[in-house]
Amino acid sequence: MDTYQKPEDKDLQALKDLANRLRIHSIRATCASNSGSAAEILSVLFFNTMRYDAADPGNFNNDRFVLSKKLPFVDVATGSLGQGLGASCGMAYTGKYFDKASYRVYCLLGDGESSEGAVWEAMAFASHYHLDNLVAIFDVNRLGQSEAAPLQHQTEIYKKRCEAFGWNTYIVDGHDVEELCYALWQAANTKDKPTAIIAKTFKGKGISGVENQDNWHGKPMPKEKVESIIKEIQNRIQTNKNLTPLAPIRDAPEVSIANITMSTPPSYKVGDKIATRKAYGLALAKLGHANSRVIALDGDTKNSTFSEIFKNEHPERFIECFIAEQNMVSVAMGCATRNRTVAFASTFAAFLSRAYDHIRMGAISQSNVNLCGSHCGVSIGEDGPSQMALEDIAMFRAIPSCTVFYPSDGVSTEHAVSLAANTPGMCFIRTSRPDTTILYSPEEKFEIGQAKVVRQSDSDRVTVIGAGVTLHEALAAADELAKQDINIRVIDPFTIKPLDAATIISSGRATGGHIITVEDHYKEGGIGDAVAAALAGEPGFIVQSLAVRGVPRSGKPTELLEMFGISAKCIVEAVKSTFAN
Repeated sequence: MDTYQKPEDKDLQALKDLANRLRIHSIRATCASNSGSAAEILSVLFFNTMRYDAADPGNFNNDRFVLSKKLPFVDVATGSLGQGLGASCGMAYTGKYFDKASYRVYCLLGDGESSEGAVWEAMAFASHYHLDNLVAIFDVNRLGQSEAAPLQHQTEIYKKRCEAFGWNTYIVDGHDVEELCYALWQAANTKDKPTAIIAKTFKGKGISGVENQDNWHGKPMPKEKVESIIKEIQNRIQTNKNLTPLAPIRDAPEVSIANITMSTPPSYKVGDKIATRKAYGLALAKLGHANSRVIALDGDTKNSTFSEIFKNEHPERFIECFIAEQNMVSVAMGCATRNRTVAFASTFAAFLSRAYDHIRMGAISQSNVNLCGSHCGVSIGEDGPSQMALEDIAMFRAIPSCTVFYPSDGVSTEHAVSLAANTPGMCFIRTSRPDTTILYSPEEKFEIGQAKVVRQSDSDRVTVIGAGVTLHEALAAADELAKQDINIRVIDPFTIKPLDAATIISSGRATGGHIITVEDHYKEGGIGDAVAAALAGEPGFIVQSLAVRGVPRSGKPTELLEMFGISAKCIVEAVKSTFAN
């Protein structure tokens, strides 16, 4: 370990003065008292510890700073508390294992948000992967939003908890710049462990009548007191010394993640069978050969999502996140910041509902993370309703700027993976458990927002829209109806968001306005609702939705498709009832 060089007294005073200037800026900008507890922490971080090019805040060599406790800051939005440390873990993992660079990651957390389980998922992750380039600073100011935080100022308990999670931990006076300097120096010289700094602070520090008082969270200072408070703080400033951040060490590699293409077309033959979940794993591994910055994450389901294929071929780029789905999503977003990686995270689609808050914040962060949810719908069979994703399309359709892929065979799955890798914003790929027939030739082209009409004739009487397993049920229904001289048009939407409204409208008009949607998903928010929304304002259409209604049960896939009205037989009956009515 290097010998600690204590900052000169004039520099310590300058850091104190800078902290007070930060308080003044905060009060002038927002008149908010609740920003005062971390001023010294920010002063020391930015002007003593971090290496940071202020003229180029997005530089990939810069140290990272994540303000988890309050506001969005640069790389990730963290206003929904408890998520910043997970994203920081992704940044630190990328720095240590992918970039192999000197930059470090600092995350400032509030004590109130430490009640969130996601914080402790991230603590376990960072310790497991020896992220010694990560520092978590707990701003223990005692006060929550509506009342005191549960541990208040019991810093020893925070310390014991962090140590129990395998972190190198220090307790400091969060308003003592010298203590902060020393603790952060120790963190930089600690190997194989992340560091937690438990900083005891007081909300509203230095403001008479506000410091350490309840009921000031989010409340503006009385306007008539602002100038007197600012004067009180200004009287503590003793120097005009300018401080500048340390320059970053420029050793992170230049990377390119643009225009990633598969080296060869899909290798499937029409008529073969493969589950789209397995096709996902094969496609992801193939994409990994196309670009060394493609990474995969999973939540201990890799042998079911088939991301294990990627792990077997690219073990150094696979991150096992264990059964901690919300942290997995945040880690993936952290890995994807500053365009350092193309991240794909997978688990059962049902389990992504746990991470929904992290997903919605990912959209606010404008993250390019890609999520794959397998085991969708009742077609998973005997695993039962707890494993059946039946609300995931609705979830992801509600996410701004999210592309929702629903491939129906191996060829379209491979294209979905390739397109997701090159699509800005969040992407969700929905995959199924059963083996399904290859429908498309290797030469078939796919585009986001472009549906495929997979069965049609000049005498089609109904348009049926299905995806995943229900597309195959629709094709089986078309074969059965053809024997009875009834032709139907069958559409594979490929992406549910954006939906190819033009193809649906033109096909629907060609079939007398009769459209049936069939989906292995709850009725609310699924394909039927997406189609109905696309047809809003278009006259002459009648849309019938076949979907899972009610909580399902365990059973054989074919039995469950029949029970919930989304089998080929049910589609045949629905088509015939259209004419009967």
